[in-house]
Amino acid sequence: MVFKKITLIGTSTESFDDAADDAIDRAESTLQNVYWAEVDELGVEIASVDEREYQAEVTVAFELED
Repeated sequence: MVFKKITLIGTSTESFDDAADDAIDRAESTLQNVYWAEVDELGVEIASVDEREYQAEVTVAFELED
């Protein structure tokens, strides 16, 4: 098996958990053979938005097809 890892950034106005879920849900809906995800960094944007925007940088690994 060979895997590829990509980095996604999910966002939410509610929580870090929702931001991570946003990225993972998108990966699962657009990629095949998703095996695992790792949350790498968390951040909050406050300067240019009306309410806080929680962000989660997530590394997603999926198996490459033959």
